[in-house]
Amino acid sequence: MKVVVGDRNVLPHSDLLVSLLPSAVELSWHRTFDEEALVDDLADADVYIGGRVTPAMARAGVGLRLVHIVGAGTDKVAFDDLPAITQVANTFHHEDSIAEYIIATAVMLRRGLIAQDSALRSGTWATSVYQDGVAQPPTMRGAMIGYVGFGHIGRRTADLFGALGARGCAVTGSGRVADDTGLDWHADTTELGRLLKESDVVVVSAPLNDRTAGMIGSAELAQLGPDGVLINVGRGPLVVEQDLFESLRDRAIAGAAIDVWYSYPAGGDHAEPSGMSFHELPNVLMTPHTSGVTRDTFLGRVHDVADNIVRLIEGRPLERVVGRVR
Repeated sequence: MKVVVGDRNVLPHSDLLVSLLPSAVELSWHRTFDEEALVDDLADADVYIGGRVTPAMARAGVGLRLVHIVGAGTDKVAFDDLPAITQVANTFHHEDSIAEYIIATAVMLRRGLIAQDSALRSGTWATSVYQDGVAQPPTMRGAMIGYVGFGHIGRRTADLFGALGARGCAVTGSGRVADDTGLDWHADTTELGRLLKESDVVVVSAPLNDRTAGMIGSAELAQLGPDGVLINVGRGPLVVEQDLFESLRDRAIAGAAIDVWYSYPAGGDHAEPSGMSFHELPNVLMTPHTSGVTRDTFLGRVHDVADNIVRLIEGRPLERVVGRVR
């Protein structure tokens, strides 16, 4: 069996993956995403490990039996071009890492720590202790956290916010949640406006599809209001790019942590994440899609990937098989 590895996040755990697979498995490693090289390599591959499958890659992998995403999102997989025999599976294990990121960024933005850091570097003590007109910031106790999407990430984040005394509410596509512990209420996305009006912090972790793209624009951000904070760990296009920029620039909302973007490097490590000048705004915390990138996340994911490859070899049903993007 030939397995092509196209996700560089697996590279630090290459020895672990090798140890978990039968010795007869041939592993072909790609350190960077090079579509042409991957197309060539997939011609005789049985399994592809990676989150991005272009139409050309899908058509080249005529014998692919499994595409294993090393994460949850399926929006970068060209399902329609894959062979009929190909199963697509995903994995999670990111909820602890992303929940930590959300808690950290929410505190930083609500307490004004980014602005304080910047000011103090030039000798200005930007605090109510020394300046008039500077408000004393609130803690998280009693704050309402609104979750747009409430799967693994939302559930774990709500647990951590709950320890700080925060409350929660959620909207999901179906209106259902697996566990509503710590939520004051939950509903379908027709109640998005209510969630935004009631929330102090909004956490966006919904999947990206035809129904959710652009679900938060200028009207929705206005409902969040000038004291509200937005944290997007789902996908960039869930929030309208220009509307988010203008709302931050004009202080229609207090601030945002953006971990997911509108454009990504095609190769190498450099690309502007947006056509808008988010980097010029003082009320934005910008991170390069790293909220879930921790050692713990990928140790769990490598175990899941290896287990599914062994299941494929042994003819057993695979875990976490996903359908087409809905």
